[in-house]
This record gives sequence, structure tokens and C-alpha cells, in this order.
Amino acid sequence: MTCRSQQLILPRIIHYRPGSSVEINKPHTITRNPKFLARVNAVKEFKMNNQTDVTEFIFLGLSNHPKLQGLFFLIFLVIYLTTLLGNTLIITATRVSSALQTPMYYFLSNLSFLDICYTSTTIPVMLVNFFREKKTISYEGCLSQVFFFATCVGTECVLLAAMAYDRYVAICRPLQYSVLMSVKVCVCLVIGSWLCGPVNSLTHTVLATTLTLCGPNQISHFLCDVPLLLKLSCSDTSINESVLHVASATIGLSLCLFTAESYILIISAILRIPSAQGRSKAFSTCASRLTVVVGFYGTANFNYDRPNVGYSLDVDILVSVLFCVMTPMLNPIIYSLRNKEVKGALSKLFGGSALWEY
Repeated sequence: MTCRSQQLILPRIIHYRPGSSVEINKPHTITRNPKFLARVNAVKEFKMNNQTDVTEFIFLGLSNHPKLQGLFFLIFLVIYLTTLLGNTLIITATRVSSALQTPMYYFLSNLSFLDICYTSTTIPVMLVNFFREKKTISYEGCLSQVFFFATCVGTECVLLAAMAYDRYVAICRPLQYSVLMSVKVCVCLVIGSWLCGPVNSLTHTVLATTLTLCGPNQISHFLCDVPLLLKLSCSDTSINESVLHVASATIGLSLCLFTAESYILIISAILRIPSAQGRSKAFSTCASRLTVVVGFYGTANFNYDRPNVGYSLDVDILVSVLFCVMTPMLNPIIYSLRNKEVKGALSKLFGGSALWEY
């Protein structure tokens, strides 16, 4: 074996075959260029490590405005505290006031608790990351956020459908209301809502753990969600996507259509009421719920079902903020402003304060 500059000469290989002539192969030359060998080693190392476990994710949402991080922190802190305060007041009022011990407000108190869970899943992580140069979340934390966020989305779909059914029975079939919306039925509807969400979410979360994440660990958002993790996967995601489509059709689309049909029947029934006072009273009981439904499904549809191209990251973040952050904050405001019974209960809760009379 003879060493030369930048090259390594391999010995000649002689093959002896019985009854045949000797066959001599030409020498093979392997380049020992340091840059070439470094590239080869880098490729080998990437191939060996491209399926290692990802330990954290980096959020890119709201990070392209570094000078506004302090302002973002104050805005989202105020939103979070307002959400907690407003929804806690709704829950307290429905528990204390005897006038609010009805199925309608039983569903409303559950929706308020759900809104608190909604914001507590996403905003605290955002508030902490505003003080970090690199906005990260651990792999386990990301999966936990996926589970609780999907749980809240699925539960709210079922709960809004139950609230729509409650108003349909109250307006379209008032003589049967006490039977169709008995305490047992209401409890079953609420329990079904809180079971449907976690079961659906657990399915997506378990499937997410099977994904092989070998690409960049950067998420172009401020939260973890199933579609975002699918974009980072380098393994087959056909099963995940199929389950996601089935869940969207059964929980999202079907419940959306059921809710929409209920309110269409309600509006048509209200329009048939002869007196203007009766129409106004009936419409006031469902106007706030209709506003919440339109806000929830409108932002959800734009957030999940819009085309993947043609929108900037800032637009994506804005729509997600409306869906995940603003809606839970506005829900108690909408219900308290449009409902005299809720305002009366809040006024009594604070000792007859005139603030709640407006």
C-alpha cells in the first residue's frame, strides 16, 4: 500500500479461478480531500439522526415583531384576565341566582367554564414566551396543548348544538319543554359534550405521537395543533389526515349543520308570532347564542378550511387570535349585554350596583 498526497491507492485485487487465466482489477482511488470527507460525514450523520426524537418546538407566530413584544404581552394579559373575570362572574351568577336555575343557564355556565379552559390552554404559554428571544415549547408540552385545545374545540361544538336544541324546544315546542329538557336530559347532554371532546382529542393526540419528526422544529403559529404537526412530519400521515377528516365531518360539519338548522327553525317560528312584543322577547333569548355560534364557526371555518396559499403569517395569526382568544373573552360580554336576567343577577351579586343595569 503506497500513500500519496490527497489520495489513497488500494492494492490490486487478483482473482484466481481454476482453469482460467488470472484476472487483475485496476486500482481504486478514494479521494481524501478534507472538505469532501466532511460533507460525506455530515450526510451520514444526518441520515443517522434524522429520526431522533424532537425535544422542543419553536413558535414563529408573533415573533416577527420584536419591538412589539412588550405591547403584545400587555394586550394578551388584559384579554386573559378579562376572560377569567367575565366567565367566572357568569358561572357565579348562574349558581347564586335562583332566577338562573334553568337549562338555558346551566348550559351557559358550562360554556363559560369551557372558555376559561380554552384560554388557559394557550395564553399562559404565550405570555411566558413574550419574554424569551426563542419562543419554545417542549415536545410533551406541545402534545398536552394539542390534547386540551382539541378537547375544548370538540366539546364546544357539541355544547353549542345542545344550546341550540334547548332554544328550539323552548320556542318551537314550549308545551313539551319540561319533558324534553328535563334535568336528566340536560345532565346527559352536558356529560356527552365533555366526553365527546376528550375522546376525539385523545385519538388525534395518540396518532400524533406516531409521527416521525425529522424536519425543522419550527411552528408557524403561537400554539400547537394537529394540522401544524402534520406539516412537520416526514413519515406517512395518511391515517392521521383520514381520522382528522372523519372527525371534522362528524363533529364539526354535522353539528354545525344541526345548529344552523335549529336556529333557522327558531327564526321562522319567531317570525310567525303575531305580536311585536312577543317576537322581540323570543328573539332576545336566542340572539346572543346566535351571535356566539356565528363567531365560533365563522372563525373556525376560516382557520381550518381556508386554502393553504394566499394568506400571510400575520393574517393566520389574526384569525387564530379571534378564534382562540377573542371569542372566549367576548362570550360573557355578549350574554350579559343581551340578557336582562343575567344583568339582574350580576347586579344583585354586587349589591345592586347600577353598573350592570346598562
